[in-house]
Amino acid sequence: MTTAPFKLFSPEKLQSSVVFASPHSGRLYSQDFLDSVILDPVSIRISEDAFVDELFNFVPEFGAPLLVSNVPRTFVDLNRDAGDLDPMLIAGTKVRGQNGRASSGLGVVPRLVSKNKLIYSGKITLDEVKERLSSVWHPYHKCLQSLLDATRKIFGHVLLIDCHSMPHASVNVGLRNNAPPQIVLGDRFGTAASCDVVEQVRMAFAESGFRVSRNMPFAGAYTTQQYGKPEKNQHVIQVEIDRSLYMNEETIEKLPNFSDFQTALRGVVAKIAQMEVNVNKLAAE
Repeated sequence: MTTAPFKLFSPEKLQSSVVFASPHSGRLYSQDFLDSVILDPVSIRISEDAFVDELFNFVPEFGAPLLVSNVPRTFVDLNRDAGDLDPMLIAGTKVRGQNGRASSGLGVVPRLVSKNKLIYSGKITLDEVKERLSSVWHPYHKCLQSLLDATRKIFGHVLLIDCHSMPHASVNVGLRNNAPPQIVLGDRFGTAASCDVVEQVRMAFAESGFRVSRNMPFAGAYTTQQYGKPEKNQHVIQVEIDRSLYMNEETIEKLPNFSDFQTALRGVVAKIAQMEVNVNKLAAE
């Protein structure tokens, strides 16, 4: 795949200690890749966070950067450890400890899309996987780390909002007989971001009328776990948005209210971009 692995949209002037990223909205499916899979053009997109990059495309207006993947997660999943290799898909690999995500078909190079649909008819080579990692995974995470380091150096702290979407069915079970959440904030149960930071983000969504839950049913994956270091003034929150709020999940098309929904998100982002973060002075020293 010769496509640039990501796009970085930078503000004219950095005015926020918040970095936004969308690792799963990439939709540039090369013809070579499509020829190598057994799914039709719609089914291959089932696990894509479709249009999330567009939902947040105004972020630089609030003085914050937005990092967006161009490459689909079915090609390389940027929210997985580079070592999450699935031996049922990748020839020449072995089971690596208790690797639940890879063994379930959702490793760094997925074997399945949701609903347990196989992506390939057989195995792919380890060399092919290494090429995907070197051309896509490593450049993306190098850029992300650089953004976090630079922002923290300027402000003394940094918050990464990792933007995702979730199938409506995954939250349509309700919580304690209440209406299901529309937004799920994942902070690895308090290990990836301070409680104060999470509460401010929760309030930003709640004040705009969204139903918000924390860590249920999504607590965050690789990015949240890897980069969330609140003791070092580096906070990460994974934000999951119910797809049914803005898109038709069957046809993967925007709903007529897409612009209105984006406007609602704009109000949320305006608050998050300017939120106050209490600096851990020991970490800063």
